[in-house]
Amino acid sequence: MKSYKDKVHFYGRVTNSIAMLLFISYPLLFSCFYKAWPSFGPFIKGLLGVIPIFWTVAVIEVFTFAPMLGTAGSYLGFVTGNVTSLKVPAAINAMEAMKVDAQSEEGEVVSTMAIALSSIVTILIIFLGMLLLANIRPFLESPSLKPAFDNILPALFGGLAVVFFSKNYKIAIAPCLLMILLFVFIPSLSSAVSLMVPVGACFTIVVSRILYKKGLI
Repeated sequence: MKSYKDKVHFYGRVTNSIAMLLFISYPLLFSCFYKAWPSFGPFIKGLLGVIPIFWTVAVIEVFTFAPMLGTAGSYLGFVTGNVTSLKVPAAINAMEAMKVDAQSEEGEVVSTMAIALSSIVTILIIFLGMLLLANIRPFLESPSLKPAFDNILPALFGGLAVVFFSKNYKIAIAPCLLMILLFVFIPSLSSAVSLMVPVGACFTIVVSRILYKKGLI
């Protein structure tokens, strides 16, 4: 009899494979229907422009976020998207509220439910937005709301950061200083935030290990 983890991996692979086929199907069917195929040269040139960034980030995110989301949560999160900006904060906040660990059975359940509910809410909001776009567009595009939309992610991760920093400020100081210095002295890194996430994670692990060996944490 298959264990829970085996079933999760099986259905996770199936759903992710179906999702990838669906992603590819639209441009493929579009090209078949209109008989409009991209030229080989521009196609390869376009791929070479995105592969080094997006494929690298995709691999890095799997290794960075999978331990934080749990097995089922990882499959569900990556197939529904918006992992960094929505799924990770939702799952971490839910597990923090329930005081469970991501690698525990309880954390697995809480993380999966949080990611599933955030996906459902996102779909509902997008659906309502499409229906009401004509009516709410002037309000959303008003100059008074622009600063709010520009600071959604900093506000979201800032709220989560306070929770984790308060747990062990000694571990938080070093990566915060590193990121502040990097972004202040190398502003161009602001366009590669996703790549900096694993850099910060690795640096934090190294610093934590050093502090642990010295008996400071």
